[in-house]
Amino acid sequence: MERLSMDNERPKYRLSCTLSFGDIYGQIIVWLIVIFISLAATLALWSSTRQAYAFLTVGIILVISLPFLLFAFVTTLLNRIEFIPLEEDEKASQLSLENPRRTKPATAT
Repeated sequence: MERLSMDNERPKYRLSCTLSFGDIYGQIIVWLIVIFISLAATLALWSSTRQAYAFLTVGIILVISLPFLLFAFVTTLLNRIEFIPLEEDEKASQLSLENPRRTKPATAT
């Protein structure tokens, strides 16, 4: 088995996810609108003879809209993930367990 020498070493990368709540805020608002529209349709169809239709309407609306919501969220998440190559001097500090790097310190509000 051949060992990699220092010249053939693979470059190291840092994974950076820049997703914030503002990126998905619009998607959450649209999802809430869809839920309220389906509930309004349920109430409009609710009567003693059409209760099954009301429940089917909610189920169909939620089942059809959920894949679109998940697709929008996953594509937004994947667009916010970056692989940044590390410089030689940063590799030691980034990969060290004694000195973890934080982008923002935790603060109490």
